[in-house]
Amino acid sequence: MVEAVRKSLRESAGARWAAMAVVSFTMLCGYFVADVASPLKPLIEQQLHWNSAEYGLYTSAYGWFNVFLGMLVIGGIILDKKGPRFAGVLAMLLMLGGAALNWYAMTPAFQSDQELLGTKLPVLAAAVGYAFFGVGLELCGITATKVIAKWFKGYEMALAMGLQVAVARIGTGLALGTSGTLGKAVNVSTPVLLGVLLLGLGLVAFLVYCTMDRKLAASEPETKGKASDEEAFRISDIGRILSNKGFWYIAILCALFYSAVFPFLKYATDLMVQKYHVSEDTAGLIPAMLPFGTMLLTPVFGRIYDKKGRGATIMIIGSALIMLVHVMLTIPAFDHWLVAVAGMLILGVGFSLVPSAMWPSVPKLIPERQLGTAYALIFFLQNLIALMGTPFLVGWVLDRYCITGRDTISETVNGVVQKTEIVHYDYTLPMTIFVGFGLLAIVFAFLLKAEDKKKNYGLENPIQVAKKEAASA
Repeated sequence: MVEAVRKSLRESAGARWAAMAVVSFTMLCGYFVADVASPLKPLIEQQLHWNSAEYGLYTSAYGWFNVFLGMLVIGGIILDKKGPRFAGVLAMLLMLGGAALNWYAMTPAFQSDQELLGTKLPVLAAAVGYAFFGVGLELCGITATKVIAKWFKGYEMALAMGLQVAVARIGTGLALGTSGTLGKAVNVSTPVLLGVLLLGLGLVAFLVYCTMDRKLAASEPETKGKASDEEAFRISDIGRILSNKGFWYIAILCALFYSAVFPFLKYATDLMVQKYHVSEDTAGLIPAMLPFGTMLLTPVFGRIYDKKGRGATIMIIGSALIMLVHVMLTIPAFDHWLVAVAGMLILGVGFSLVPSAMWPSVPKLIPERQLGTAYALIFFLQNLIALMGTPFLVGWVLDRYCITGRDTISETVNGVVQKTEIVHYDYTLPMTIFVGFGLLAIVFAFLLKAEDKKKNYGLENPIQVAKKEAASA
């Protein structure tokens, strides 16, 4: 057994980090598509003539199949049953197909006023494509997380997960920083097409990882091709996961925390235009500061967790910073663009703190054989509240309560006069909603810390202790 352990490919630092880099690139491609429409809201309203409620419906569609059809939980079970190779390839194909439909539905040639199920056909088609994409990206996310937990068990797990998140958010940063300019230079569907091409590269990258995973299995002959009764996943394990109070605290914290971040990013570019009077051409650059900031900070905080521990405390501090930022952005008198820049910088710190501790903490609560399903259940709640419910709620609130005026701009294109309606919004009420999510996240972070103290999960302990103990044994 000692000889087998020594031959394990995960013992090679180069192999571990190469596996992390490959799956991280696939997530980068996915995150680009997930956020590519965020800076495009004003252009979507102008070029495609969608309103805020339709935009909110489209962005909320990300979680439709994951929530209503339970695809996320099914995906987690597939991951635990079939392994990361099968699950990852399936995820990439779903992302690629969904993004392609999303792109086609947003092309100018496809636009019409024809309705289906009470919704404009282009809006519904784009939403369905985004929903299929959402199934793929969430499955890819839990696959990538389990891959890193598998390769880095007893090693630099929090650092690796932090770096994976950081690399993935390069995709978010690129989307926020470039899609607005590209959409205005060509048309609103062009950035989505770029995302489709990136996903093709992501599929190729994951096929490379599949080869690495086969080599890992071959290097561990005592586990290759079989699983003991203790290791095999059973459907009854879902009940064991759901009976864990600590699991519920971390799952609810995840949903609340991301409700204060991801839906905010969907509307952040429009907020920069409406409240801080930033040009539409450059408004996406301010929200883009957030993911690029987390690229540096998330691995740093992950390394602190690896070495020093304090995972629950890190989550409390991060949640508090998130709420503080939204309070700053809610106050109507704070309307200078420098306030927005400062808010994004602080938000980046909070956005780095919580994930750097939250995702590596799950293996401390849940056995490895159940990790795929556990992450899927957490992502399910995240999809229900943060990625589906909140974007739709904010879009509905904006249209119903926050319109402050409308302007019509006329311009001549190729001798034809075209009129574009510009809608003005007051974002105070939507930002107050985000403040509420931040406050609730703090509450559940404290509950998680109390449960950890009671059950001794070790969330406040360093992650690499297990490696040192194993070495001494």
